Amino acid sequence: MGEAVARSYLAADAPAWNAYNAAAHNGHFLFDRGFMEYHAERFADASLVVEEDGVIQGLLPANRSGDTVHSHQGLTFGGLVTADTSTPAILRRLDAIAACLRLQGAKTLVYKAIPSTYYRQPAASDLYWLFRRNASLVRRDITTTIDYRKRGTVSSQRLRGMKKATQAEVIFGESHDIEGFWNLLAEVLDARHGVTPVHTREELTLLIGRLPQHIRIFTATRQGDLLAGVLMFETETVAHAQYIAVSERGRNFGALDGLFSFLISQYSVSKRFFDFGISTENQGHVLNDGLITQKEGFGGGGVMHDVYEVDLSLGPV
Repeated sequence: MGEAVARSYLAADAPAWNAYNAAAHNGHFLFDRGFMEYHAERFADASLVVEEDGVIQGLLPANRSGDTVHSHQGLTFGGLVTADTSTPAILRRLDAIAACLRLQGAKTLVYKAIPSTYYRQPAASDLYWLFRRNASLVRRDITTTIDYRKRGTVSSQRLRGMKKATQAEVIFGESHDIEGFWNLLAEVLDARHGVTPVHTREELTLLIGRLPQHIRIFTATRQGDLLAGVLMFETETVAHAQYIAVSERGRNFGALDGLFSFLISQYSVSKRFFDFGISTENQGHVLNDGLITQKEGFGGGGVMHDVYEVDLSLGPV
């Protein structure tokens, strides 16, 4: 291959971008332009395409705020997307990204590394590049994940909840009632935390319409009453619980424990990991003990979501 050159993403690149992302070792539907651009008005896009001899060899989903480039503030994570596992090649392409950003006047790159569970095969050489560039670890969140190859012990409390749901004849299954789920989610978030869902009902409807194979709703109901719901994000390797909601009535029937038991069993035949999401707050500095204990009670363990800052004034090492 020739020299690696990074350039700004153009709207005309969308088909090639999406095709490369779909084939990459660490690609994710979050990086599909159909997902990224649902909230394009909120962020100044600064995504980059890396080419060698005119052929795409890497992508960086990114946005810009002042002289700082983030990868990407509107996404859970978003480092270098690559179809190559060669460490020298990955280092070369990240150097090209840094050089391009410097030329564009950026001083800092905030790099949200893709967690290892989302790799189709090992592709974490970007972490070595960050080490070589003296990047600073500025945030670390803990997400609870079940590895289906060796699941941990399910706690007695979670087992009691599952039994309670079974005895109450709670019904579990996929739902297409986006409005009903969103209303339950909004009600729970407002009552417990005084916040609203990150995605509006209209945005959620749009995203499910664009990516129905990746975004699905599952619910627990009893006698027609919606007790609990989980919005799942699905990739080739991971089933991730993006939104979780349970009503007070649902708590009384163990609806959420039963629903997670149903989901964990369902995905065991098609995924390697089941991810419950993070239990950290305040930029990772505070651990929600009760929340992580609940999630770990299903047999999960900790996986890191790391964020680094790179000083772009420094050249390649």
